[in-house]
Amino acid sequence: MSEEKTQREPDFVDKALGSFDRVLDQVHDRVLRPLLIAGRTVAFGFILILMSIVFVSALVIGLVRLFNVYLFAGHEWLTYAIVGLVSLIAGLIIWRRRRPVNLRK
Repeated sequence: MSEEKTQREPDFVDKALGSFDRVLDQVHDRVLRPLLIAGRTVAFGFILILMSIVFVSALVIGLVRLFNVYLFAGHEWLTYAIVGLVSLIAGLIIWRRRRPVNLRK
């Protein structure tokens, strides 16, 4: 071998491993990356839903205790009527914003 030739010719193994690496990169970009993104979206969605359920539950419990102790002491039924009315209004607003099945697409 001459010392003038600094770069060597790629042999069969280098070519095979290079093409195998390119194929794996394409599989990763086209198949695995969308699956990972979908999995993260589902996982973070569940976390957000559970956190919001806990937050709303703690908020309602705190408001009921606040109303029972400071505002309507001795008249707990009034607290439950207010919480029920707020829940009813929230449910009606959500129900009003719904769309029929054929218009969801």
